[in-house]
Amino acid sequence: MDLGLKDKVVCITGGSKGIGLASADVFAREGARVIICARRAERLAAAAESVRNSTGMAIDTVQADVTRLDSIAALFSTIDEQFGRLDILVNNAGTGTYKAFMDVSDDELMDGMAINFFAQFRVAQKAVPLMRRCGGGAIVNVSGRTATKTNYPPGSTCTGPAKAAEVRFSSDLGNELAQFNIRVNCVIPGVVETPDRFRKWEKEAVGGKVDPQSEEKVRRALEERSMGRRWGEPEEIANVVAFLASPRASYVNAASIIVDGGSLTKSYVTELYSHKDAIEGVLTPR
Repeated sequence: MDLGLKDKVVCITGGSKGIGLASADVFAREGARVIICARRAERLAAAAESVRNSTGMAIDTVQADVTRLDSIAALFSTIDEQFGRLDILVNNAGTGTYKAFMDVSDDELMDGMAINFFAQFRVAQKAVPLMRRCGGGAIVNVSGRTATKTNYPPGSTCTGPAKAAEVRFSSDLGNELAQFNIRVNCVIPGVVETPDRFRKWEKEAVGGKVDPQSEEKVRRALEERSMGRRWGEPEEIANVVAFLASPRASYVNAASIIVDGGSLTKSYVTELYSHKDAIEGVLTPR
């Protein structure tokens, strides 16, 4: 299906891996002009090479930290200088902190809000003037399953409220910006297998590094034990993101779309901690 995205200017935050990188790939295949941003220059370069190899299309990269106001301003100044417009924003940057409520530090609380909700709010504020200049656009905010479901154990009191704020933000913003022909929607992914993030959670669960063979054994075992099916893939979320950003979804606004494989799909973090005794013999810290 042609999504009508050819030559649209797209900015994707957190675009160097996972859902962000998969989204860059989908938009590039559709002929869009893609800009990805992330904090690490080497990862951005690798991501751009990956998209070029898979699609034959070149994309642009901007090193940016979306928790810093000066960095956000510099990102959109660069987009304005290079393209003079912005049609689509994918607010994808984010992370999760999972631990018991009383163990969450104030720094973790503030960082969780900064990289999740605050970043989406601030980035959108800088994007909207460029969209209004070209007559409209689309914003897709990427949230997470803790917006609607708990991750206990170990606990999601830090991340969950930030993700829930993204959902409410998308609804409010979509209604407010409709007068400017700017649609705003939110995607709520379930468990998506991204190696870096899974590895982080596995290390936290067992208190140290683990070898790749052990990681793979645990992931497949928990997959089978949890639901008898696979975890989601980044591309499956990216396809929904691209559709919502496209003219094909012109009547979809201020909506939140859950993409989680159904009610039987459980949190990977919760499964790690729920079956911690069973997996500790496999995920042996190095």
